[in-house]
Amino acid sequence: MVWNPQIYNQFKDIRYKPFYDLTTFIKPDENMKAVDLGCGTGEQTAILADKFPGSQFLGIDLSAEMLAKSKPLENDNLHFRQRTTEDVVASGERWDLIFSNAALQWLDNHHDLFPNLIALLNPKGQFAVQMPVQNENLLNKILLALVKEKPFNNYLNGWNRASSVLSIDDYAQILFEAGLEDIEIVQKVYPIITPDVDTLYNFISGSSLIPYMGRLNNSQQELFVQAFKERIAEHFPKFPAIYAFKRLLLYGRKV
Repeated sequence: MVWNPQIYNQFKDIRYKPFYDLTTFIKPDENMKAVDLGCGTGEQTAILADKFPGSQFLGIDLSAEMLAKSKPLENDNLHFRQRTTEDVVASGERWDLIFSNAALQWLDNHHDLFPNLIALLNPKGQFAVQMPVQNENLLNKILLALVKEKPFNNYLNGWNRASSVLSIDDYAQILFEAGLEDIEIVQKVYPIITPDVDTLYNFISGSSLIPYMGRLNNSQQELFVQAFKERIAEHFPKFPAIYAFKRLLLYGRKV
């Protein structure tokens, strides 16, 4: 997938609110060794590094386009590498803080992924993750329904990406069985007040839409964008409108 930092950051204010909420769970410890999984442009990792001075932060992301924006942010306590979350798990390296904001929803099989990540924590290490609740968010529902319909199902050869995000009950059980205490699990609505269809389309085009657009040629993309906007308009008949964007915040500390 090719990410576009400019499109993604059009909605920076909206995307930063759950990030700041997630950071309030983190307890300040001296000399933390921390990793930010799916750090994107690195701006949020830099905020974390400033919030916890004396700690060592590593931001990792697969997107070279996103990481290109992170280079000016590097310093003695903050570094960035092009790696996957799977690379981090496979390395077996230990951490005092594993952090991820709006990234792990792109990875499959959370029943295995989350315990594998938590196993990398040092004693008293912290686990803080935020993800959109894709199964409940209306734009994601519209997207998944549309790609299953003709002609787009044919264009995509039947491919679609169902969300890997689990239920609150599932995550509570996973965090508990993985040996975390002080568990916090919060689902929160971050409302987006939108003036028109294009704003809602642009919001999802910078994230969930990316893997689909990459599989369509130019003419197919034009048809898809038109159909998607028409479908959005059906669900939002009046503007300005409110989009109830749901996020899931997870936190726990290793025993």
